[in-house]
Order: sequence, then C-alpha cells, then structure tokens
Amino acid sequence: MQLLNRIGLILLWLAAPVASFATANKNDPYLLVLRGAGNTALVVASIAIVALLLRGGHWRTFAGKALVVLWCVPPVLMSAAHLKFELRKHDVLAAGAAEARQLGPHFMVGYSSFPEVARLARQGLIGGVYVTRHNIRGRTIEALRAEIAALQDLRRAAGLPPLIVAADQEGGIVGHLAPPLTKVPALATLTGLASDEQQAKAEEFGRIHGRELAQVGVNLNLAPVLDLKPPARRNRLDFHTLIGQRAIASDPAVVSTIASAYVRGLEETGVGATLKHFPGIGRVRADTHHFSANLDTPVKELEATDWLPFREVLSRSRSALMVGHVTVTAVDPDRAASHSKRVVEGIIRGTWGYQGIVMTDDLIMGAIYQNDVCKAVVEAINAGVDLLLVAYDGAQFYRVFACALEGSRQGRLDAAMLHASTARLERGFSTMQARAASRAISVARQN
Repeated sequence: MQLLNRIGLILLWLAAPVASFATANKNDPYLLVLRGAGNTALVVASIAIVALLLRGGHWRTFAGKALVVLWCVPPVLMSAAHLKFELRKHDVLAAGAAEARQLGPHFMVGYSSFPEVARLARQGLIGGVYVTRHNIRGRTIEALRAEIAALQDLRRAAGLPPLIVAADQEGGIVGHLAPPLTKVPALATLTGLASDEQQAKAEEFGRIHGRELAQVGVNLNLAPVLDLKPPARRNRLDFHTLIGQRAIASDPAVVSTIASAYVRGLEETGVGATLKHFPGIGRVRADTHHFSANLDTPVKELEATDWLPFREVLSRSRSALMVGHVTVTAVDPDRAASHSKRVVEGIIRGTWGYQGIVMTDDLIMGAIYQNDVCKAVVEAINAGVDLLLVAYDGAQFYRVFACALEGSRQGRLDAAMLHASTARLERGFSTMQARAASRAISVARQN
C-alpha cells in the first residue's frame, strides 16, 4: 500500500504541470477537444485532488504543501484564460458600427453555436460563414438549410448584404457534407478517360455539388484543388493535407481541363468555385496545418508548371482564389503567401491582372496561428486579401478579429486596400449570394 501511495504521489507531481499547461491554454485550437466538458472535468479533478491531499494530511510536509499548491494552480489558470477570452470577445462585440462595416465583410467564420454566429451576422462583424461536418452531426440537412436561411433573414432585417456561405465539397476523401449530400468521386478518378469524357464527367460532378449546395443555401464551394499531384512516395510530415489523394494529376494541362469543366458545372447552378491552394503545395513536404513550409522552386519553373492551372482556370471562370500558408522563398522569404504583398499584389493582382476574390486558407492552421497571427492578419489585409478564413475553430474569430480591430485603431491598415477589397467582394458575390440565399429561404419555408 505504501508503494502504491508513493507511485500515486509521483503521478500527481507529473500530472500537475500537464494540467496547468492545459488549463492555461484552454482556448488553443490544439486543445479544442477539451472545450466544455473536458475543461470542467479538469477543474473538478484539480479540486478533488486538493481535497484528497488535504484529507490525507499531506499539507503537513513542505513537499505536501507544494503539491497542494500545484494542484490549486489549474483552476486559477483556467479562470484567467477564460477571463482573457471573454474580455477580448466583449471588445469585439462592442465594436462600433463603422468598424464592423469596415472590417466585418472580410471575415468568414466556422461555427458551432448558432446564437453566437447569429449575433456576429446581425452586427455585421462577419461577411460569411463556413459549414462543415459538425454542423450536421446528429441533425438533418433540412435543419442546416433552415439555419442558413435564418441567418440570411437576420442579415436582411439588419440591412446588410447576404452572407457568403461556404462548404468544402471536393469529392473523394474531402466532402464534409457528404453524406447526407451525394458522395462524389475525386476528380482524379477522371484522368484515365478521353478528354471529352473527362470534361463531361467533371461538369456533371460540378452540377451535382452545385445543385445540392445551392439547395442548402451554400453559395461558395471551396473546390477544386489545383495543386499538382506530388510523387507517389509518402510524405511523413503530411498528417492532414494529404494532397496526394486530393490533387487531380501531375500534368498541368490535365488539371486545367478537368478543373475548368468542374467549375463550369458548379457555376451553372449559381454556386461559386474556389481554386486552391495557390502557390501550390504538391512540392511541399511539411503540412501547413502544423508547420511552416517553404516552396523553394524558382518562379519561372512554377509559372511553367504549378501555376499554369490557376491562371488557366481563373481566365475562364469567376472563381475565387485561395492562397495557402506556404512561403515562396524566391518571391518573399519572410512570410507565407497568404499574407505576402509581393505574392498577392505583386503576382496575383499585378503580373496576372486578377481582380477577383482572394481568400486565405484557414488562419487557425499552425503555420499561421502558432506564429504571429496578428501580424499575419494585418499584412493579409494590406496585401489585398479579401476574405480571411477562420474555419476549424470558430472561437478563434475573436482573437483574429481583435487583431484587425487593433490594427485599424492604430492606423496600421491600408484604407485604400480595404476599400478596393470591399468593392471586389460586392462585385464578386452580390448576385450569387442573393440567388442562393433566396433559393435557400424559399426551400426552408416550404419545409
């Protein structure tokens, strides 16, 4: 029994710093799994351990007192972290109408709480929402349709433009609303067909996705993937991107042909496409969900290969362009493409002449979030990025928006860039938003 007690005490000594770290960082995206019940369990466990230590008389020794104090720390740290979050949230929600009108249209947020996102939508603090698997877990697609329609009703009542509503329906391994929506094969499965068949099937896939998404109220699909397929060897540092399974082909011409046809089918239904992930992640070994990553290929080579599908499809469509968190070292070695003025304004807007919608990949990915996220937010806006995506962990919206709010109040945001970006958003999505929102509201009311 004495041996077991000693082992128990050793485990408590080891566990205390872990519990303190988890509670101090309760709002970190990596600890999302602990939110709610997990955090409550940590606090209850800490209090219970303190009570047991006191009851066992451990407070009589110096080591015992130290252990008791250590286990008193987690609840204190969690309270402090929660207070910090609530103060930041209060500051964002208290933003003036002028600040909301200036900054809100440039943010798209994923959400779990409808009342919370409804408040953001009503106040104009966001310009779009992102819906994914957890928004339909344990629910029907009709419930999601009604929810989106309700958000659009709130926007109309507040005199605000319809929300951009985005989803991630690529086909293959990425179809976050399928089921219940139709599970469509990956576009890569079409590469063995003749060119005419490739285009016919890709258009069909686009129409299937578009019709079903439009019926739900989604007006922007975060697809197709235009990254070139990497070599077959497994990338040991790629845990979530899995671009080898998502990319269409390694031949730029094949990618352009299939992707252009898919986009045509999608746009026929009134749903917009998003080309991703410029500047291309097929050559990159690290997974930007967790790590910074460099693309060291010369620009001339990229223009002749990886970037050909992006330029080709953009020239034939009204697609948006998603910029990833890869650093193009030959262009801007100091920052990821998603917040690089040299990439966005210099290459995309300048060299290519593209004046459509540019959006970031999820800012909650480690390549951005685990570095200086505030710097990235300000630089992205000043680079001419139109939409900043906060998808995986919607609660991080308050931190990201607070970064933009602080930048605005300190005069660090480029007003001309913001004005031009707002004009692009209004020009690029107004008709599509209104059509899809009207259709969703009509369907929801019929049900």
